[in-house]
Amino acid sequence: MRKQTIYQLNSLYRDNMKVTGYYYGKGEPAICIVGALRGNEIQQLYICSQLNKRLKELEREGCICPGKEILVVPTANLYSINVGKRFWPSDNTDINRMFPGYRLGETTQRIADGVFEAIRHFHYGIHFCSFYMSGTFLPHVRMMHTGFEDLSLAGDFGLPYTIVREPRPYDTTTLNYNWQIWETEAFSVYTSGTDQINRESAQIGVEAVLRFMAARGILRYGGGGRHKTEMLWEKDMSVVKSDCSGLFMPCVNVGDMVEEGELLAEIIDPYIGEVRKEIVSEKKGKVFFERNKPVVYSNSVVFRLV
Repeated sequence: MRKQTIYQLNSLYRDNMKVTGYYYGKGEPAICIVGALRGNEIQQLYICSQLNKRLKELEREGCICPGKEILVVPTANLYSINVGKRFWPSDNTDINRMFPGYRLGETTQRIADGVFEAIRHFHYGIHFCSFYMSGTFLPHVRMMHTGFEDLSLAGDFGLPYTIVREPRPYDTTTLNYNWQIWETEAFSVYTSGTDQINRESAQIGVEAVLRFMAARGILRYGGGGRHKTEMLWEKDMSVVKSDCSGLFMPCVNVGDMVEEGELLAEIIDPYIGEVRKEIVSEKKGKVFFERNKPVVYSNSVVFRLV
């Protein structure tokens, strides 16, 4: 393992912020894995720490294929992690909405530029990221339909689902999108949890990345737990919303199979404790996403079903 600072942001009043990369193997830039770009992505940071632990062992055992280089970047936003803020502390901007970056621009644009310059040459790119809505997912691979993607590669992760989505205008400034534009095969991997560590889900993410590297000829690895991947378009998923506000009390869990008409959740009046609304499933399916905040507002997404 080789530890290297891939970007440094100098500071007048505190220690400089260093974006650290961990390199394994030598040769062509084969694959780069990036973790937390936001300050509350503790699960994503933890996954990368566990991936580094495993790769260090595998490198020592000679399991990295000759001529292949692996890079792991656990976080590019250490300042926000230190102060417990999701976005950049001084101006509340999102690094993952600043790619490919601008070296003469605002702070987060310069960070994005410096990081992207170090990682854009890799053949494969994996980003452990969080969703814009707070909630719990089934572990899955997410890809944008840019015209540059190769959907057949997603099955190499061995996760149950691959979700394909049409990019929106704001997606054009994300790491995943720009990796694809610069001809990197890019994937976003989602596990359960963001600001809380879920060890079991983190292990699923680590194993998925190791399986992918083995399938792509980067790593000699025989890990199990592989699933046959089902490919879904995000637009075809069933979205369940709450039509009133209150306290959100789910009656099912992520991964549960539900029947048409089954009770999914109750919305409780926060003052008098009565049930304002019973949310029932309009279709039979599996709970793929569940909101994990106790307060819900009118027209908020609370479940997604497949």
